[in-house]
Amino acid sequence: MIGFSHTLRTLPLAACLLVPGTLRADQEPAKLQEMALKIDRQVAAFYRKKSLPVPDVTDDATFLRRVFLVAVGRIPTAEEAIFFLETDDPQKREKLVEYLMKSPGYSSHMSNWVFDLLRVTDRPANGRATLEPYRDWVRTAMADNMPWDEFTRSLLASSGDGWDPESAAVGYYVRDRGMPLDNLSNTMRIFLGARMECAQCHDDPFGTTERMDFYELAAFTHGQHEMRQRYMEPLWRELSDDERRNSREYRVARLLWDKVYGLSLAGGGDGRIDLPSDYQYRDGDPGETVGARTPFGKTVRMSERDKGDDGREQLAEWLVDRTGDRFAAVIANRMWRRVMGRAFYEPVDEYRPPEKTHHPEMARLLSSLMVELKYDLRDFQHVLFLTRTFQFATNPNPSQVEGGDDFHGRKIERLSAEQIWDSLITLAAGDPDRKPARKLEQRVMLDGKPVLVGRKTMPELSREVLALKSEQAVRDYFAKLVRQINDDSPAQGGGAMSMMEQGRSYGGNALVRASELPSPAPREHLLYLFGASDREVVDASSREPNVGQVLSLMNGVVQEK
Repeated sequence: MIGFSHTLRTLPLAACLLVPGTLRADQEPAKLQEMALKIDRQVAAFYRKKSLPVPDVTDDATFLRRVFLVAVGRIPTAEEAIFFLETDDPQKREKLVEYLMKSPGYSSHMSNWVFDLLRVTDRPANGRATLEPYRDWVRTAMADNMPWDEFTRSLLASSGDGWDPESAAVGYYVRDRGMPLDNLSNTMRIFLGARMECAQCHDDPFGTTERMDFYELAAFTHGQHEMRQRYMEPLWRELSDDERRNSREYRVARLLWDKVYGLSLAGGGDGRIDLPSDYQYRDGDPGETVGARTPFGKTVRMSERDKGDDGREQLAEWLVDRTGDRFAAVIANRMWRRVMGRAFYEPVDEYRPPEKTHHPEMARLLSSLMVELKYDLRDFQHVLFLTRTFQFATNPNPSQVEGGDDFHGRKIERLSAEQIWDSLITLAAGDPDRKPARKLEQRVMLDGKPVLVGRKTMPELSREVLALKSEQAVRDYFAKLVRQINDDSPAQGGGAMSMMEQGRSYGGNALVRASELPSPAPREHLLYLFGASDREVVDASSREPNVGQVLSLMNGVVQEK
């Protein structure tokens, strides 16, 4: 039998499967194997303690399908399946995992997970600003394997131009512009497993969070606003008059107001906030100014007397580094659920300290491994894929173990909408990762056609506009911009009179990965019908069956084609 190394090198996308990448010393395969062994030893000790029979390891075909779907979100192609199943290399599973974790499919599938977690959309629900640069930043962060702690700090502390790749993470706040308290409650839920949304209105009757705690925490992020938008406000008011809304000037102004200023963020966090007019407790009065203070972990404070400008940075630093092992434990548990199908404790957004879980030693081990790997989510998942625990055959019977987790292979569950879509694309067009990922369309668009061709892109336009520091400078620039658009030839789109909009490279039914399609998916799209998130709440995706799915398969676009 031809060796696995030789055969996989004949695959179009597997030419570099066994070519070592540039790895840090703490990421060598041997170290990842050692970490996987630590997890398996904990599981073995659990089986001995509970006197449970050790499950069999699953066969190659089941492992192949399982690891492809979990790691890269699709089924293997016929070529990939044949090469894997026909080789007799004893290390083929480890080599396959390494191949998948280095493939573009991993970052694409991981992007879907982050989009769902962070509710990433193409545009905010309460405005016309595009959030494509932010979505592209998330995709790039996953492709570059940005460590989770760095990723979190960027989301919480970034300020500046949303079209600049260096500050595009401002989209995290822009997505919830006008709803900073909701954004904060989601931040605590996502990164620290703390449910604080009830405390926006009243003391939490089921927890320890008081309303004062919530507002003191909200003070860290208070004071966000668009960059220098005040210089355009007089011009915007003039052009927003009902009689001028059909003019080209209004459309150009709308472009700047929504897609330049609207995608920017200033205000690093005042560190103080006024209590709401309906505040009802004795520890504060309605309208009283309170300073920022963290509710747990190492205490961080800001004075209510002096307005600050680094509250968001202090919040990010506290969240990542001053909450004990909570930050690491929450993301480790989320990754365990992503790989194993069931979280170490459920629900994942309600943190439990190790001593309150059913497997305290394992909980501590997973948190320590996350820290040891420096929050490298790709390596952490790589470790989990290498475990014998991941390779155990699934137990079709309900668990008899306290807590419901007997570490008996991956939980049986339906495919996610994104896994279904990407697998259908694989069946219809082969490996979807052969096609280069979509590049963010950065041209200035008018009625779907580029204007200012050869002169300005959206990042250039945004950089110039946000540098204007007076009302008169904005008016002069605006007049020049309108003249440039009017001078464009009809072929370049200058004669169009429709609203300027950012162009998209792919439509909803293009044969590309789910991560490249509009977010959220249109309501008539297969992704939406099969449970893709509507991006309204955290982790909103569903794998539950419904009648709409049946009707779609019987009468929908897939059936027609």
